[in-house]
Order: sequence, then C-alpha cells, then structure tokens
Amino acid sequence: MAKFAVQGKAAEKIYASLGASPENPPAIGAIGVSLTSGVIAGVAAAIISHPADTMLSKINKGGGEGGSMFTRMGNIVAETGLWKLCTQGLGARCVMIGSLTAGQFGIFDIVMNAVGASKFHFHNPESH
Repeated sequence: MAKFAVQGKAAEKIYASLGASPENPPAIGAIGVSLTSGVIAGVAAAIISHPADTMLSKINKGGGEGGSMFTRMGNIVAETGLWKLCTQGLGARCVMIGSLTAGQFGIFDIVMNAVGASKFHFHNPESH
C-alpha cells in the first residue's frame, strides 16, 4: 500500500516542480515521471518492509534459538542489534525494489495508454 501512496504523491510533486500535468506532460514525458516516481516509491517500500523481512529470514534460518516466536525475535534483535537488523543489506534491497517498482509503474502507464484507458483519481467532494 505504501508504494502506491508514495508513487502518487511523488508523481504529483514531480509534475508540479516541472510545471506540467498528466494532460500536459513535461519534456521527460509521462513515462519518465512514472519511472522516476516508481523508483521513489520502491525505495520507500523497501525501507518500510526491510526490517520485518530481515527478521523473517533470520527466523526461517533457525535464528533466535528455541522458545516462542516472540522470544526468538527478541533473541535475534539482541544478537544482531536493532540498527544492523534494519540496515544490513538495505542498499541492495533499495536498488532491487526501486528498479522493479519503477518497471511496474512504467509498464502500467504504457498499457493504460495503449488501451486508451485513464487513471481514476479520487476527488474531494467538498471542493466542487
């Protein structure tokens, strides 16, 4: 969910900073905005999900030695350290998830344009 919210806000900010809109795209094109905002969204999603995914990997590898799941999680944090748990491998994950997410949003926009569909945007009913 985070990547969709972040991508939407990032695209809005990119369009605004370039003085453009989806109807009047900037020189980099609408696909360029989709790819750039997709990278931003992917990096945000990677940062948000990384600690939990790292913890799950360590639990699946048998880390934390015995006890309940919460006991094992506490043991893993104590053994690894919270900072290392949250940052170890984060750079590579940001590159991987950022590029994959950019590709997803780029493909989405290409297909939407190819079939002539338009994106649905929520509007505040009080502003009309």
